[in-house]
Amino acid sequence: MGTLPIAQNLHRAGNWTGAADSCVLDYTGRFLRRKRLTTANGIPFLVDLPQTTSLNDGDALELSNGGLIRITAACEALLQVTGPDLIRLAWHVGNRHTPCQIGRDHLLIQDDPVIGHMLEHLGATLTRVNRPFTPEGGAYGHGRTHSHAHGATAHDGAHSATHAHSHEH
Repeated sequence: MGTLPIAQNLHRAGNWTGAADSCVLDYTGRFLRRKRLTTANGIPFLVDLPQTTSLNDGDALELSNGGLIRITAACEALLQVTGPDLIRLAWHVGNRHTPCQIGRDHLLIQDDPVIGHMLEHLGATLTRVNRPFTPEGGAYGHGRTHSHAHGATAHDGAHSATHAHSHEH
């Protein structure tokens, strides 16, 4: 058995052509730095990126042998959220730092019974769906939304101050 090809370079969607294989990953699996993965055709490879990175559907990892592996967002269990006051529902989802994909007339969130119950209590209609999940990126240049434990960044002080009142009821 030989050495695994290593992917150390990422090409964002629209900035590459010619992938020979793909790797299907769910939302959680597309957030990585170093991990052994397998392509859709069963070829193992190692991802070794300089920092933890959020991979998007359509991105490509460049292997040490020059090949490209297309990243494909897997279908996963989601809740489609609709309701007469979608903006208010979106605010509550965002206030809980829940990853959310925003459509014209609906929201998509991961199938979380606690968040789902809260949304139903607020008048939302929930439909279970199985689709690729590509939520909005976070503020401050992050590729993901994050919980209140962001780590040491320049915005922490302002972030803490703006959320100090949001957890009091």
